[in-house]
This record gives sequence, C-alpha cells and structure tokens, in this order.
Amino acid sequence: MIRKNEILEADIEKLAGEHGLTHVDGMAVFVRGALPGERVRFRVEKAERSFAFAKTMEILKTSCERREPVCPAYEKCGGCQLQHMSYELGLEMKREHVRDVQKRLGGMDLPVPKVIGMDDPWHCRNKISLPVGGTPQDPLIGYYRTRSHQIIPVDTCPMVMRQGEKVIPAMKRWIREEGIQPYNETDGTGLLRHIMIRVSRKGDVMAVPVVTGSVRNPDRLTGILREEVPGLATVCLNVNRRRDNVILGSETHVLFGDGILDDELCGLSFRVSPVSFFQVNPVQTEKLYSTALEFADLKGTESVCDLYCGAGTISLMLARRAKKVLGIEEVAPAVEDAKRNAANNGITNASFVAGKAEAILPRMASEGFKADCVVLDPPRKGCERSVLEAVAKTGAKKIVYVACDPATQARDIRIFAELGYMGEKTQSVDMFCYTAHVETVVSMTRKDS
Repeated sequence: MIRKNEILEADIEKLAGEHGLTHVDGMAVFVRGALPGERVRFRVEKAERSFAFAKTMEILKTSCERREPVCPAYEKCGGCQLQHMSYELGLEMKREHVRDVQKRLGGMDLPVPKVIGMDDPWHCRNKISLPVGGTPQDPLIGYYRTRSHQIIPVDTCPMVMRQGEKVIPAMKRWIREEGIQPYNETDGTGLLRHIMIRVSRKGDVMAVPVVTGSVRNPDRLTGILREEVPGLATVCLNVNRRRDNVILGSETHVLFGDGILDDELCGLSFRVSPVSFFQVNPVQTEKLYSTALEFADLKGTESVCDLYCGAGTISLMLARRAKKVLGIEEVAPAVEDAKRNAANNGITNASFVAGKAEAILPRMASEGFKADCVVLDPPRKGCERSVLEAVAKTGAKKIVYVACDPATQARDIRIFAELGYMGEKTQSVDMFCYTAHVETVVSMTRKDS
C-alpha cells in the first residue's frame, strides 16, 4: 500500500493529461513533471485506495522529449504546465485527451485529427490578468501558484505579447511611489486587486487596474503608464468590491484614451472593451473560427443562432456566409460592442440580444423561433440542459459546438445525441500553448435531416 510522503522509483509508461503515469504494486500513480520513457524518483503527495499523485524528485533516465523550461518561474507558477516537454508531445497529449473524453463521456467514436498548433508558440497571448499582493514597498504582481492563491511574482512572461510586459514594472512603480495598498484576500482590505492587460495585433495596449474603490490622483497612474508603456492606447479603472474570485466588477471608468482596443480577426475589425470576451490568441483564433465556419458549411440561405457570442466575433464571420444571424450574450457591454462591430464592418444581417442563453433561447424556441444552424461557444462549465433542449427545439439541422473544455463539451454532446443529433466531425486547436487546455470544435447533424 502506497503512503503519502513515501519516496519511490519507477518507469513512466505514458502521459495521462500532463502527468506521467506509472503503476506501483498495481496502483496507478500520476507523477507531476515526468515523461513517458523516463525513470524517475518521486515523492507521493496524495494516496487513495486505487491511485496516487506524486511529484518528480529526480530524473534517473531522461526522455528525448524533455525540454528546459523557458520561463524561470515555471516550476512555481500555475500559468503553464507543459514547458518541460516538447511542443509536439504537448499537442499529442491534448489530442489523446480529446479522443478519450469524446469516447468515454460523449459516446462518440469520430476520427480525431492532430491538434492544429502554432509555428511559434511563444508570446502569443493578447490578454492576461495578474493578481496583486504584498505591500506598497514590496508589491507582488504575478500568477497564482498551482492549486493556491499564493502569488508567484513575474516581471516578464514568455506567453504574453511583448508590448504588454511593460505594464508590470510600470504598475510596481506606481504602487511604490503612491503608496498604493495591494488587496488582501483574507480580510478584504487594500485597494489594488488585479491588473488586466490587453494587446492588439498592431501592438496597442490596454491597461485595466482593478480596484476596490476610488484612486487618489489618477492622473499620476496614467502618467506613469504613458511614460513606461510604448503603444499605450487606453487606461481603464475597473471597480470590484465583491469578496469572491471574480476578477472584473461591473463599474469601469476610462482614465486615458477611449476605453476601447481596436483589433482585427479574419479580415474584420473589432472594438473590444475591458469586459468583452475576445479570444486570447489571435493567430489560433483565426484557425479556430475558420474551422467552425467550415463545419457550419453555410450556403448563404441559412438562419443562424450564435449562443454566447461575446463581442460578435463568430457572429460576424457567420453573417458573411448566412442569410441572417442572431447573437445571444449575457454581458450587456459585450452586446453593445457586437452591435458597433457589425456597423463598423458594414454587416447588416446580424442582430444581437443581451441576456442569458438559458433564459432567452428556451423562451424564443417555445414561441416558434427556428434556426437552420446553431453555433455554441459556452464558458468552461458548458451548457445547461435547458439550452440544449431549446437548441433542438429550433429544428436546427446543424450544430457547431466550440469549447474550451472537451470534457463538458463531450457531456453536452451525449445529451444532444439523446435529442436526435449525431457527431459528424471534430478538430482541436491549440489556443493556450504550453498549458493543458485545448479548444475543440465538433459539428453535429440532425439524424432525420
């Protein structure tokens, strides 16, 4: 029987997610930081009846797929999980994960192609949100350690677009010079909670400090950021007084610029506000959305419904190939962004409604709303069953499901199967390089169509 804190040695058989999998006395052990083909010495961190989790202590035989992490904070930071392996092995790991959950949770047995990766997987993210802690004299800005809220400080990040990195030292300077008190999660005291940074493809930067109340001398904040951050386009102060893990509050004040970042995707221009959902990897987003459009197979005569549409990115791309598109989105400012984006791109056959999909679509379906194709891009938790049933009630012959969590997507696909739909094609895209996450597109058709 394996016990916690026991130190053992074994050969790693294969990857199970980002963990190396081995067996000791018939028990499965998932070893963090180990790769297939390696022999490692590891310490057991958690032991259950039939499995255990462990951490690599020493590599006795090294895999040819092992790589030296680029980031000095990698071993502590929870942002990335795969920098110790080759990029190609990470893509194959994600492919196997998608294959597993689609078959085991979704009841599908479709061919799973290779994950579409990047030619250069570094400095690819256009948005990061960094928690703030420490003291006014010694501020901490970084990422949380894995499975904790301990802040691992970073000055640079190899995943974020380079222009955004300049915001971090600028904010530290402001904190020190103005004596700004970082937020304390335990007692809810302090002013500065997070810093959100967005970067456009042409290098414009949006800085969004998230605070619990008013800021004295906000001109000093914008002055420092303008001095330190080349390409600074706008500064927005977001106010969040909630005592939970939600990053952004509902109140935003524009301190510099117009509070909007202009960006481009697939030949369309988009105006993105601080609270708008906009995919974080523009190069891969174009591949993801092109896949979704290919799977939708629109002929120009269809009525399309786009659920969880955000700032209207997929909606407007669909509108160029469909008769009309209706986008539904819970975040009201994002809906206003979507309407402006449609107008700015000269698209007149797309309309948008603000509200929760689980409230709006069931009501519309019960009132006779019909769609030829429904596109879904829900949050990580997936969809409520009422939404899936309402999608089926629209009579849609085609469903295109875009997901950041293949497991919840597979769960929903099984429900769609009960509602009369069958899986047609699947394709994954590596949006979050060197992490365990992967975006997956699945198309489904109505069995009686």
